[in-house]
Amino acid sequence: MTGEAQSMLLKADRPVPRIAVPRRGVRQLVPNPKSTPFTFGYLVLLLGTTLLLKFADPELTTRLLQLSSTDAHNLWRRPLTSLLTSALWLSDEGWLAYVVIFAIAVAPLERRFGARRAATVFFSGHVLATLVTELPVMALISAHVLPNSAGHWLDIGVSYGFFTTAGALVFLLRGRARLVALAVMEAFIAVVWLSDDPLGLDSVVTLLGHAFAAHFGLLFWGPRLRGASAGRAGIPAGRQAPESVV
Repeated sequence: MTGEAQSMLLKADRPVPRIAVPRRGVRQLVPNPKSTPFTFGYLVLLLGTTLLLKFADPELTTRLLQLSSTDAHNLWRRPLTSLLTSALWLSDEGWLAYVVIFAIAVAPLERRFGARRAATVFFSGHVLATLVTELPVMALISAHVLPNSAGHWLDIGVSYGFFTTAGALVFLLRGRARLVALAVMEAFIAVVWLSDDPLGLDSVVTLLGHAFAAHFGLLFWGPRLRGASAGRAGIPAGRQAPESVV
């Protein structure tokens, strides 16, 4: 047997090294404190406030919700307090449903762009959509077009924020996937509206808020995030960019 043949046999006996392949299982898609600290922490906070509403004294919780509501009356008297605290509560007890919604609409944005930018997109949509919908109500009440009762409905929740992040994610898609995601988002907004009292003034205001938030994310944040992503992709060789996964 030649030396070359012996060398080939020795190499064949060696174990083949395993190639590390990244795994993306269901566990990685669920919000967690390591990869999506903003999404995870926010869901924990919402769980806490949901449990508070369920088990605390009803008079206390009613008062807290009234102080946090971003209705026209509250925005006039305590604008900062209502804007900051209205996103701490859920309008129902379906916390698990919001876990799914945040996993689809908020966590992917945070994985790709980081917690700070995800929080900025989320809360900018929450604040602007609230102001865009409630300030006209305030003006119409002042002009005596709407009754004073129109400024006292309960307006809390996080839907404006996650519709903004959803709109930004839709823009980041390409081709047919973007069109399908846009159609799904628009249909979801319509379903939310129709599932409530469609002719009620508060339902119409909420519909306009959802529509504004989604298209604000789509048309304002989407192009900016894509530009930031493209700039990060152009980092010179030899410099390591932070890992980003949608």
